[in-house]
Amino acid sequence: MLRKTRIFFSILLFALATFFFLDFAGWLPTHFHIVEMIQFIPALLAFNWIIVGFLLLITFIFGRAYCSSICPMGVYQDIVSWIRKRTSGKKNKKRYKYTPALNIVRWTFLGATLLAFLFGFSFLVGLLDPYSAFGRMTVHLFKPAYIAGNNLLTSILTPMGNHSFYKAGLYVMSLSSTIIALITMVIISVMAWRNGRIYCNTVCPVGTTLGFISKYSLFQIRFNSDNCTLCGRCSRNCKANCIDFKNMKVDASRCINCYNCIDACQESGLKYRFAKSLQSAVDSQQTEDCRPETGDCRQTVDRPQTADRRQFLSALAITTLAAGKLMADTTLRLGPKKETGRKQPIMPPGALSIDKFSQKCTSCHLCISKCPSEVIKPSFLEYGIGGMMQPMMYFDRQFCNYDCTICSEVCPTGALTHLTQEEKHHTQMGVVQLHLENCIVYTDETSCGACSEHCPTQAVSMKPYKDSLTIPVIDQEICVGCGGCEFICPAKPWKAIYVEGLTEHKAISIVKEKVEEVEIDGFGF
Repeated sequence: MLRKTRIFFSILLFALATFFFLDFAGWLPTHFHIVEMIQFIPALLAFNWIIVGFLLLITFIFGRAYCSSICPMGVYQDIVSWIRKRTSGKKNKKRYKYTPALNIVRWTFLGATLLAFLFGFSFLVGLLDPYSAFGRMTVHLFKPAYIAGNNLLTSILTPMGNHSFYKAGLYVMSLSSTIIALITMVIISVMAWRNGRIYCNTVCPVGTTLGFISKYSLFQIRFNSDNCTLCGRCSRNCKANCIDFKNMKVDASRCINCYNCIDACQESGLKYRFAKSLQSAVDSQQTEDCRPETGDCRQTVDRPQTADRRQFLSALAITTLAAGKLMADTTLRLGPKKETGRKQPIMPPGALSIDKFSQKCTSCHLCISKCPSEVIKPSFLEYGIGGMMQPMMYFDRQFCNYDCTICSEVCPTGALTHLTQEEKHHTQMGVVQLHLENCIVYTDETSCGACSEHCPTQAVSMKPYKDSLTIPVIDQEICVGCGGCEFICPAKPWKAIYVEGLTEHKAISIVKEKVEEVEIDGFGF
């Protein structure tokens, strides 16, 4: 019953979290992002202490329920293991076995994540965060396949008069992010195929953190020595490789509460019950286990817990330092910015400042997936090495809808502050720049005005130039940086008008006063 209940909730939450990334047609309303908000690291970065407290509380009471059912990366590994079991022959079906905890590896990855956060190297934090890693896999690998299937159905159903589907654009948003997502998926899939949940118990910083708490959880899986026959069936079905059936011990810090062991045991030799009725996790007293019915008497000595206490206190100290760093809301940018057409990348609406944005963004790419205009794409080195894969605005295919606030609504980490339409109308994400030497009105003496027509605030307007021609002039004070002018500008190969990013978004007034005739770059009009 426990296993079936766990599977039901795991599939439900996994399906909702995955489809929210895939849903380009907007079938799921934005309030479904609650499934994304209950992820551990995003909730921590968003200062959502209610969610963080809830996840810590259920871990302390029930064990690693988060890793078992809530984390989509954990469920993904279960799916890979399930496929491995179903596709292998009867003799080659995967059987797990107990392996000692790789504590040095666990500590290394956890320490690297905390240090990367402390020093503002957001790339490594996002790379190791299981939710963000799964998000990138979904956006760059699963979503193209989903869109391709949608387009195939569209081509089949449309000639039949069924217009339930429509074709969507299919292209690579970022080669670097796609390669990283592919490498991540291959590594995690191979690990899950061969060793079940070893990624969760050796690499994942969330799994290691929650493992320290689950070691002292109130409810744990423990052996019932009166019923256990030492058949080892529980250990062979343990995806976490944490059951030492010979010594009748379960490593609660690595147990991910899949309940496969209980379901596999035919003698009721394992129970999920209140740990207070069992031997204390911190009790180092020597115990003797005699089995009268078999005549097998052996002594087992619990490993002293002094080192474990020291590790737990060290982790607590490091976590406290990280929390202090988070509350200070400061960051150290690493790596030079890549020189592009614009000197400063354009952060999505709601980013507010480069320090806040770079510190909280884990590059889950949910904003990229949900942007209806497809103007948010992964960066490469525009933010520096530490900000690789973090989203930025591109206006090569479209421009940012003046009234759209979806990206700030769905951001689970708080890197993008939720903006109302009115707040977005008064937020300057970038400033317009004009090079008259590239403008076709000046070079070809032909009328245009497309940039002015696409400006929602009239930061770009047209003024008399010569004869009946008009030429654009800009007012940076009322520009919101939506990119409408840059997208529509027909000048080639270089745009005559573009948006320059800001390191800090500004509040502006969009009330435009009358502008007198001005002189720009020596051209009077």
